[in-house]
Parts: sequence; structure tokens; C-alpha cells
Amino acid sequence: MATLAGAFSIKERRPDLLSGTPRAHAIDRWIFVGMAAWFIVVVLVGFIPDAAMKVEMVQAGQRPPFPPIMHVHAVLMGSFLLLLLAQTVMMATGRSELHKKVGILGMALAVALVVVGVMLAPTMYYQTWNALQAAPSSARAPLQQLLSLQENILLLQVTAGILFGVFITMALMARNANSGFHKRMILLAVAVPLAASIDRMWWLPNTFPGGTLGTDGYILLVVAPLFVWDVIRNRRVHEAYLVWLAIFLPASLLMNHLWDTPGWHATARHIMGV
Repeated sequence: MATLAGAFSIKERRPDLLSGTPRAHAIDRWIFVGMAAWFIVVVLVGFIPDAAMKVEMVQAGQRPPFPPIMHVHAVLMGSFLLLLLAQTVMMATGRSELHKKVGILGMALAVALVVVGVMLAPTMYYQTWNALQAAPSSARAPLQQLLSLQENILLLQVTAGILFGVFITMALMARNANSGFHKRMILLAVAVPLAASIDRMWWLPNTFPGGTLGTDGYILLVVAPLFVWDVIRNRRVHEAYLVWLAIFLPASLLMNHLWDTPGWHATARHIMGV
């Protein structure tokens, strides 16, 4: 662990653009707060209309009720995002010691999110699978299409879960040796599961559900404000982005390559044991 943290202990260059200006220093402090708030906006814009629509469908008897594990996942994700916002505010206002203490809760929430995500994916899949087995022949086609989509979404969930875990681990291991890497990688890690919200924004031009490249492109746009400011401020690309892109982009290409292929559908059914 110490070896990996040391690998990320490259000292950041002293900023040579806008150096010494009050506006630049203010943005340095508050841009991470703005990014955390921006992530919350992205989640709310994607999930609120979608959730409201599905609640109406449940009330009309057009779909089964939400399983309890989905509510748990929503509470955990909301808590994690709010804690991220609080953590960035603490650092912006100079309360670093409190930030470190509260960070332990953030670690616990991150682990819980991964665990609950592993439980949520099969729960939703089996809900559709069981409905398909019990449905009459005339109603099987739409359920079969939904099951096929859920198998593709499983690929997205598995990829996002793995990447989130890897990036969060990198960020935590570098928190003492390289605070610049740590704070950027935390945000970059959280950006990955925002795909679930982006895919619910049906009004956005996107390749989904036919592929994942469009969604991944929107993830790059979501993190662009922080990246652009870093480049303007420091006249270089911070190593956190290079590490993140070196992992995120190949994973994105692989996921898009496997998307909706017979091989992946067979793999998904094997994973689910059906």
C-alpha cells in the first residue's frame, strides 16, 4: 500500500498562471465544492423525472413495486454525494482535520455502495426473469426485450462498480502522499457511476441503449470544468487525469465492444445462474 501511495507522490508544480490573484485562489478552493454540487445536479436531473414516472406506473399497476434494496441503494448514493459536498466545503473553509475524521464515514459508504450494487443488479434481473417465466405467450416479447436490456445494463453496472472501486482505492491510498491526486481522483471516481443518471436523460442525444460510447462521452463532459480549470491554472495535465483516462477509456471501449453481443448475453445469464 505504501508503495502505491509513493507512486502517486509526485510533487505538483507551482502554478505559474494567474498566480497570486485572489480570484484564482478562490477558484482553487471552491471549484471542488462546485464539482460536488454539479454531480448532485446531474443525479437529480436524471433520477427525479424517471423515479416519478415509475412511481406512477407502480400506482397504476403497470410495474411491480420497487424492491427494498433499491431504496437502500438510493439512500446510500444520496448520502455519499452529500458527504462529498460536505467534505469539499470543509477543505474550502480550512477544516482539514474534520475532513479527515469524517472521511472514515466516506470510506464506509463507498464500500457499502459497492456491496449494495452487487445485490441490486441480480434483484432487478430476477424480478424480470420471474415475470417472464410466469407470463402468457402474448406478453413474453416485451419482457424478453426488457431482460435483454437488463443484461446489457449488467455489463454497465459491473464495469462502473469495478472502476469506482479501483479509483476510490487509488484516491484513498494517495491521500497522505499526494493530496492533489487524492482530491481529483475522488471526483473522477464518483463521475463513473453518474452514467446511471445520464442514461435516464432521454432528451439527450445518446447511443444508449444501443451502446455506451455516448454516455461515456457525457461523463467526460461532466468532469470537463475541473479539467479545464486545472489546465488553465497550472499549464499542464495533472497526473490524476492521465491515470484515470488510461483505465477509463480502455474499459469504455471494451464495454462498448461487448454490448449486446450473443457472447455477453450468454455470460450475463451464466452470472445470474439462469
